Amino acid sequence: HALADPSRAAIFAKIMRAGCVEACSAVSAVGDRVIPKSSLSNHFKVLREAGLIRSERHGVEVRNHSRWTEVEARFPGLLAGIINAYASDIDSDVRAAKTAASQ
Repeated sequence: HALADPSRAAIFAKIMRAGCVEACSAVSAVGDRVIPKSSLSNHFKVLREAGLIRSERHGVEVRNHSRWTEVEARFPGLLAGIINAYASDIDSDVRAAKTAASQ
């Protein structure tokens, strides 16, 4: 459920690649749109409750860490399959948009 939303999957992929994200603004842009802070906090909550990220408070900052290795150990290949499926969908959309623009 947590990765069913394309925006949440993109946020998780960015956190996963970075290892640790300290600023919400680092993941607020998904494609060509910016996610409002209120929606971002909800996305982080869903990812945290699903066990995909771990959040640590450091003063006024909240650092979000990917739990990729723990999830991968329990469910081998699951996250890679989901993230790769979204990446191929995005690539298809970009190719279609370029084709439509050139015609």
